[in-house]
Amino acid sequence: MSPFSILLIGLAMSTDAFAAAIGKGVAMGRPRLSDALRTGLIFGVIEAITPVLGWLLGKAAAVYVQAWDHWIAFALLLGLGLHMIANGFGKEDEEPDAPAAGNGNARSFWLLALTGLATSIDAAAIGVGLAFLEVHIGIVALVIGLCTFAMVTVGVLLGSKLGEMAGKRAEVLGGIVLIVIGAGILYEHLGHAPIAS
Repeated sequence: MSPFSILLIGLAMSTDAFAAAIGKGVAMGRPRLSDALRTGLIFGVIEAITPVLGWLLGKAAAVYVQAWDHWIAFALLLGLGLHMIANGFGKEDEEPDAPAAGNGNARSFWLLALTGLATSIDAAAIGVGLAFLEVHIGIVALVIGLCTFAMVTVGVLLGSKLGEMAGKRAEVLGGIVLIVIGAGILYEHLGHAPIAS
């Protein structure tokens, strides 16, 4: 997988977190830079861990599905992409409001962590798909985490100005990117191997 594809995956995986961060920014009113960085760090760390967990699960199953690995990766990316597009066009998900900065720091942390976990489930599924490909999961996880950190930090800071539509459009774009990458993986594998063995 090329560095550009890895970067695209990182950006695509961060779009749902970006959409959630916009909502958090709106709820915070006028978030400070420290609030945005803290939120970005929590989301980024969680989003970097989950693909590694998915990759470990995928590796455990890889020996049983080696002949179909590219189809599995394609199906996962296609499914996630369609899900993100549907979310982008659907109704806004109900999320707990973030407490105002400085109030209930422990509660605020766990609310952010739970939201980050909810938006990182797709990254775990990506990890499962990547277990069947020639890719260094540590690099992919780092890129996903850094992209999420940056996107969430920006989303929180600009939340009140960007509004919901920007987040939803970002999620649609992220879904399209995942489908294109999945199609590229399938094309690459089918192009280098005979259809019937």
